Amino acid sequence: MRDRIVVWASTGFLVAGCWALYFAWRSKDNPIEPMVYTLACLTQPIALLRSYPLSVYLVLFANAATYALVGLIVETMRRRRNHAK
Repeated sequence: MRDRIVVWASTGFLVAGCWALYFAWRSKDNPIEPMVYTLACLTQPIALLRSYPLSVYLVLFANAATYALVGLIVETMRRRRNHAK
């Protein structure tokens, strides 16, 4: 189960990293579409704190921790369901 949690955390880290690269390469002249911004907020919940200056490292760590917590919940529920059968 520990390996699965590490995979969940790594996925969260990679998602935040990809969004960081996307927003860094995004042209300042073109506004970000609302659909893209909504998708970014759904896949990295710390992005909802956009009114506060956050470092990229904090966002990467927070997203990895959030995905690890979600992974822990999902894997615990999956394990209980499989043992109940």
